Amino acid sequence: MEIKNYPKLVCLLVCLFFAHYQSKSQSAALALTPVSLNDLSAFKPVTNNWKLVSDVFFDPIKGGAAKTTSGTGILVNTPSKNAEGHLLTTMEHGDLELELDFMMAKGSNAGVYLQGRYEIQMFDSWGVKDPKSSDAGGIYERWDESRPEGRKGYEGHPPAQNVSKAPGLWQHFRIVFRAPRFNAQGQKTENARFIEVVQNGVTIHKNVEVTGPTRAAAFQDEKPLGPLMIQGDHGSVAIRNIKYKAYGTELVTLSNLKLSAFDGTFKSVAEFDSKTPKTVMDLDVLAHLAPATRDNFAGKITGTIHVPTSGQYYFNLNLAWIPNEVNPERLNGTGELSVNGNKVLTVDPGKGSSAEATVNLQAGDYPITLSYYKNYGFWYARSNDITLSVAGPGVAYRSLNTPVRAADPVGPITVSVENEPVMQRGFVNHGDTKRTHVISVGEPGGASYTVDLHAGEFLQIWRGNFLETTQMWHGRGESQLAVPQGSVIQFPAKPSLTFLTNQKTAWPDSNAAFSYLGYDVTKAGRPIFKYALGAASVRETIEPEDGGKKLAHSFTVMPGQETKEIWCLVASGDNITKLPNGLYAVNDKQYFIELAGKEKPVIRTNAQNKTEMLLPVKVKNNMGMVKYAIVW
Repeated sequence: MEIKNYPKLVCLLVCLFFAHYQSKSQSAALALTPVSLNDLSAFKPVTNNWKLVSDVFFDPIKGGAAKTTSGTGILVNTPSKNAEGHLLTTMEHGDLELELDFMMAKGSNAGVYLQGRYEIQMFDSWGVKDPKSSDAGGIYERWDESRPEGRKGYEGHPPAQNVSKAPGLWQHFRIVFRAPRFNAQGQKTENARFIEVVQNGVTIHKNVEVTGPTRAAAFQDEKPLGPLMIQGDHGSVAIRNIKYKAYGTELVTLSNLKLSAFDGTFKSVAEFDSKTPKTVMDLDVLAHLAPATRDNFAGKITGTIHVPTSGQYYFNLNLAWIPNEVNPERLNGTGELSVNGNKVLTVDPGKGSSAEATVNLQAGDYPITLSYYKNYGFWYARSNDITLSVAGPGVAYRSLNTPVRAADPVGPITVSVENEPVMQRGFVNHGDTKRTHVISVGEPGGASYTVDLHAGEFLQIWRGNFLETTQMWHGRGESQLAVPQGSVIQFPAKPSLTFLTNQKTAWPDSNAAFSYLGYDVTKAGRPIFKYALGAASVRETIEPEDGGKKLAHSFTVMPGQETKEIWCLVASGDNITKLPNGLYAVNDKQYFIELAGKEKPVIRTNAQNKTEMLLPVKVKNNMGMVKYAIVW
């Protein structure tokens, strides 16, 4: 096991740049514009290698041609010698936020080009341990024939880690792109940048500059605008759910900031409206900079907000001193935002540190007021930072007037996996619940998983790097979480095994007959989980196969005196479909299930309208076994 503590580098220019362009929160409410895939009218003349379908199947094991279902909603590329054209949108863009789903055929190669010039690679990189710029998610290299052999390709950027899924599964890109800038004479003044590239929920690039068009671009010049392009001459690929948000160069800005500061303990922001402030001072950043006690203060920041275009604006206010794990007996302040005299949002300290709202604003300048207070100094929520973020029509999501601070000298503490499995006990968030009796296991092939030991529940899998444990080991270790670093697939929190009267009996949310008995460790360093289920004893193993491309999950059951029938919950999701190659696709091709033998699973719909796959534990000679593999 290798534990690394990476110090953070402080770079003023990068900090200032990211004050303008930041990751959008998952709850940011301003919708992206969808590209209709009901027909091909959103694209320039389309060559015959592109067609619309309603479903597509690429075999991840055998490869071969795509099998499709007629209809619309999915673009499929099947290139041939006579048809291998690229797909270009009629829409042309400058700064852009782009999201799309893509699916690779086995061994296939494609790419999405921003402005038709700057490529994010699509590739079958399933299981690649050392990704390059030519792998999925890579910013592809530039090319110059005049350079010496072996150096013609340059400036490529590999993804930070490989989180690619198997061929035949849907993957997701989110790309935030900043177009090159030009002066009035048409001369380039700033290079293009990929502000952020996220693949399957994991950030793989941040603030990467591209000095010119990448190899095989549609255009070798650079312009303020250009179309999206999907490469069509290298291999089969499917695309769906294309959405975008185009941005102008004008920003929401704050000016004329002034802080009225108060000392003391408060119960509401209205309470200090009638008080005389202890200090009044000018500000250029959103922060409580008054010379006051660190923990018992209030403030009212006033100023002017400039709105560049008319439309719906999204605001998010975060007060860092309010912990997300709230003690209802000791609430720690609140914050309130008003624009043009109208209250926009209020932080509810009983629900966490943030509040969000959307409001319709006409272009122009408006008075703004931000009121807040803090009563306590929780040791696990030390920061006094105030973050106000905004997005709007043609306006990228950004935090306003953020102070530039030196980074915490303690960087992320990570647990790495090298040549043998690594086991880590700790707390893990699963959905909205903190699980406190779990073990996470990382495998050398990049496949990891978490099991709730005290509930007998298989919680999640992920591909990529193992764990960040800063919240466990830095300071006093609050909130004690181990955080997966790769692309996570969470499963419903239900027992893996249970008793059923028959195959129609509802699967329980918990199992009172379950009793955890610890785990053994194999010579290879993998756990064998042991527990009792009523009078039966169970041994559970999870092992990688095919270089970590699969996780084989097996249960060995010795019923002893137990007479009740035991069943295994293999998968649960919105849908489960059997594919032509015998695999089962779960949750609209989020992952595959591969059964070990010729078992015929029970696939049924439960009372919550979810589809479940069950296997009975068939006992012979006082022993039963269930085995299946998760492929993703």
